Amino acid sequence: MIFNEYTAKQTAQYLLQINAIKLKPENYFTWASGWHSPIYCDNRIILSYPGIREFVAQRIVLQIQQNYPQTEVIAGVATGAIGIGMLVANLLKLPFIYVRPEPKKHGRQNQIEGLLEERAKVIVVEDLISTGMSSLNAVRALRDAGADVLGMLAIFSYGFKLSEENFQKENVILQTLSDYDHLLKAALKEGYIENDELETLQEWRKSPETWKK
Repeated sequence: MIFNEYTAKQTAQYLLQINAIKLKPENYFTWASGWHSPIYCDNRIILSYPGIREFVAQRIVLQIQQNYPQTEVIAGVATGAIGIGMLVANLLKLPFIYVRPEPKKHGRQNQIEGLLEERAKVIVVEDLISTGMSSLNAVRALRDAGADVLGMLAIFSYGFKLSEENFQKENVILQTLSDYDHLLKAALKEGYIENDELETLQEWRKSPETWKK
């Protein structure tokens, strides 16, 4: 679920403008999962653009203020959402923590870094949602530590049906600044892609796990 139309359109334009999202329908990418993809997203690039990172952080803050005013802690999912999560926490003057994919192998063997009080009301900040598995892994770690996870806010989602099902199973509310549909509209309007490439990009989303295999 996106926050609003203005935010979705503007975020999509920014991601294309700074090459945080690259579209290559013909010379496709290969993800770590082995999936072939005509799109690659690296939202960490946002941190290198002060004006855009401020926009993104402020829009997430607005979502929290409007929908989750009871929030006590901001949690970023490592590593992609640590930077933007810290900016959000700073603007809200709230504590910040981050969640690793798994506990460290040494030292205190923490998976959650930072001070998390039991029953604290937490909003999770994420940079990108694909299948949702790594994001929901962070939610489970927080819940296991006694946190009350209110929801998750992300910059961008591919909108896979699989991810929607995964979030429903875990009973986690997800909101994003923008999504795949708004991105394609912006890309076509701004001349990043042609109509035939749009068809390829739309087809990929239907079955990304088998595309080009």
